[in-house]
Amino acid sequence: MKKVNLNYTSPRRAFLGKIAAGAAAVGIATLSTPIRAVSESGFTFKNADDPEAWLGKIKGKHRIVFDCTGPNGIMPFAWPKVFLMTNGDAKDCGVVVILRHDAIPYAMGSGLWAKYKFGELFKIDDPLTKEAAVRNTFWEPKPGDYSVPGIGNVDIGINQLQQDGVMFCACDVALTVFSAVAAGKMNLDASEVKKEWVAGLLPGIQVVPSGVWAVGRTQEHGCSYCFAG
Repeated sequence: MKKVNLNYTSPRRAFLGKIAAGAAAVGIATLSTPIRAVSESGFTFKNADDPEAWLGKIKGKHRIVFDCTGPNGIMPFAWPKVFLMTNGDAKDCGVVVILRHDAIPYAMGSGLWAKYKFGELFKIDDPLTKEAAVRNTFWEPKPGDYSVPGIGNVDIGINQLQQDGVMFCACDVALTVFSAVAAGKMNLDASEVKKEWVAGLLPGIQVVPSGVWAVGRTQEHGCSYCFAG
């Protein structure tokens, strides 16, 4: 498979402007204002952990990256499990899941889901209650929570996949933009909301400059690409 180089070289303002132009497709009417504010603020990526060094942890001869841009049922987490199941020893696999754009809430704990009503904001329903989710259903699921016809129960919780060596990262641009969206809806300070979201990231989640940065970099590290929804 041809590797894709997505190194970002165009101006930050132009990049975020293109996202704003497509905000209507997201379904959140208030998205363009926070994007514009982030653009005008001179956004820069700041993180204590080096994402380049994190990429060096990708091991194994069978490498793949799952690009998750939004809720897609169980697929963003079932597909990594299927990849591991069908490639023999998990130690031979290097699996990365990128949580970006509308998938960003999956990177955070249930406390933030309840407080900021992620289920309503991102149009994610709880599979048990069939109502807008107020918890991260893919973090520490109960035994038997997920079953696939013909296969049976599957362990596809983020924590369970991490135990098998799957690496997860979260887009810093999405964290910045959507925390500003939530802050605007609740009349809160956007910078404080983002700090809370970053503090509430699940254990083992690596923050990367952007999801598309990770899409490119993981392929440079030998990962095949799979769109996960």
